[in-house]
Amino acid sequence: MTSLGFFDQAIAAPSMKAALEAWGSKSNLFHQGFAKETDDPAIVEATMAKPGLVLKRPIGSNEPFKETAELPTDLLDQANTRPARSRAKAERPRKPTGEKSPHKAALAFEREQAKREDERRKQEAAEAKARERRQHAVAKAQAALEKAEQDHARKAGAIEDERVAIDERAQAEDARWQKQKKKLESALRRARGLD
Repeated sequence: MTSLGFFDQAIAAPSMKAALEAWGSKSNLFHQGFAKETDDPAIVEATMAKPGLVLKRPIGSNEPFKETAELPTDLLDQANTRPARSRAKAERPRKPTGEKSPHKAALAFEREQAKREDERRKQEAAEAKARERRQHAVAKAQAALEKAEQDHARKAGAIEDERVAIDERAQAEDARWQKQKKKLESALRRARGLD
């Protein structure tokens, strides 16, 4: 068991190294004196019931260890109303843990680690699948965009060709009109006797 942050933490693990890994510690808390093996029957019983899981309780409290622990909200009230306790604690009767307990704890720890590893692999597979779906959707959208751009370029080219043809027809019509207008104006002047 150890104290990290605002919580005491305990775990049933096959080795100190495994406990340190579960706590996420990069340094040897046992060597530094910040962690210790315990034979407290209540702690042993709680951790053996859930080997491989880090159990917590508020630091310095006598609450049972649980998977999730919350800090007490009434600390000031407890400090003001708590009766003075004697320093001597009654010795709790110790339960024998048995010969197979460390072996069972090691097996349970390994099962829990395998379960976490399996969940991690499933998560990675789901993320890879989602990434693949996203890439497929991007490729599909990119292809649709390129096809639409080609279609637009083709239609715009056809419109431009039509515009050029219309401009040529308009110029031809303008030239024809100017010629005809000149003839008609000349005929009108002759009819009026101006020519």
